[in-house]
Amino acid sequence: MSIFPSSIGPVGAELNKHKVFRDQLLAEIPYLDEETLADTLEGITDLHEMLAEVIRSVLVDEALVAGLSTRLLDMKARLERFQIRAKQKRQLVLQAMTEANIGKLNENDFTASLRQGAPKLEVTAEEKIPKYYWNAQPPKLDRQGLLAALKAGCDVEGAIMGSPKAQLSVRTK
Repeated sequence: MSIFPSSIGPVGAELNKHKVFRDQLLAEIPYLDEETLADTLEGITDLHEMLAEVIRSVLVDEALVAGLSTRLLDMKARLERFQIRAKQKRQLVLQAMTEANIGKLNENDFTASLRQGAPKLEVTAEEKIPKYYWNAQPPKLDRQGLLAALKAGCDVEGAIMGSPKAQLSVRTK
């Protein structure tokens, strides 16, 4: 029997109490049916109520995650708009200063000047570039393909289907 560490708080302590009572009840009344045992344990411990409160807290946290995720997406979109707008304004000033032959603009809060940028790489015929300029990509495991093969019953050396683990399902509607 594994005892839940009470160091994680009151839920751990209540779970331990629940297990001790369960073991004592089964030791004293071995013929006790599961339904009666569950009802008795629910009446003498607060574990059900504590777990319900934790689940409510989970639902609140998940709602906050969803809201913040949406807000982050909105803010990222806004950031991109500001970046595009700033780039367009810089381009406008560059074009106007170039056409008006203004090499430098001195203001109290900034100085803007035209300068020659570094030359940029332009690839005109990718297929003609020698192989030593190409970087090989490391192989990457196709996890979806591997999973599909295992589900289809194929034996794949070095991989197996793991045992299913218990999951918590919470419905709110």
